[in-house]
Amino acid sequence: MAAEKLALAKAITESLRTAMENDPKVIVMGEDVGKLGGVFRVTDGLQKDFGERRVIDTPLAESGIVGTAIGLALRGYRPVVEIQFDGFVFPAYDQIVTQLAKMHARALGKIKLPVVVRIPYGGGIGAVEHHSESPEALFAHVAGLKVVSPSNASDAYWMMQQAIQSDDPVIFFEPKRRYWDRAEVERESIPGPLHEARVVREGTDVSLVAYGPMVKTCLEAAEAAAAEGKSVEVVDLRSMSPIDFDTVQATTEKTGRLVVVHEAPVFLGTGAEIAARITERSFYHLEAPVLRVGGYHVPYPPARLEDEYLPGLDRVLDAVDRSLAY
Repeated sequence: MAAEKLALAKAITESLRTAMENDPKVIVMGEDVGKLGGVFRVTDGLQKDFGERRVIDTPLAESGIVGTAIGLALRGYRPVVEIQFDGFVFPAYDQIVTQLAKMHARALGKIKLPVVVRIPYGGGIGAVEHHSESPEALFAHVAGLKVVSPSNASDAYWMMQQAIQSDDPVIFFEPKRRYWDRAEVERESIPGPLHEARVVREGTDVSLVAYGPMVKTCLEAAEAAAAEGKSVEVVDLRSMSPIDFDTVQATTEKTGRLVVVHEAPVFLGTGAEIAARITERSFYHLEAPVLRVGGYHVPYPPARLEDEYLPGLDRVLDAVDRSLAY
């Protein structure tokens, strides 16, 4: 099949469709995922094609949704759960971190829970409170969970396939403000392992590492920096647990400078772990300290202020300049 240009949201839809066609044990469940097709229409048409027993509209009860998915996984199913918005996941946090993440170890490897928890996350859409959170570090901190986020339609398609096929639970963060960004999706060849970072732009002066919604911002920053004669390498991390530190180390030692960018608050964010680990691994290769760019350590602000809160082109370029100034 030839490559097809799809929006990121549509790529996830097609990935779910493919998984459901290939395996009758794949079940989609969540609030409004059936008749409505999800608030972002990511599951649009799936209930019509696969029926109400495989695409299940659930009550507004996130803890119950995840708890039910755990029970289904124990019975041999592969549930794909949608949490409608990032800020709605916390009623299910107990189920995810004390049951879903721990069952494999608790059973000494005899029980597997192949559950995918889909979470639209991040800001940039002018939403109200509890609709623009970036809680990925909370889940990456929990042993037993895989945590990933695609930045483009091709990765969205293939990473969802790989997440569903995983025997371990996967928290799948979908960058909602990139849902409508379009890219070529080749359905015949897997682009790489689920947890492998990828260099998406070559450079020699400084490395930018990002994931999910900030990859596009970093690519735009690299383009702007190039106009000023600066060569910026951009790495799409793709996975926050596990993290592909080898790729991050390689780009750091190539350029001598590293800036980590994410929407989530800088304080105790994913960038903190990357900065600490790369400082340990590559101390004698660094020409500057590892810098971090992210949100502020405050509750996510009202929509009219989110442009001030979110890391944008200027804040990324400022970090590039500060790194090059050492």
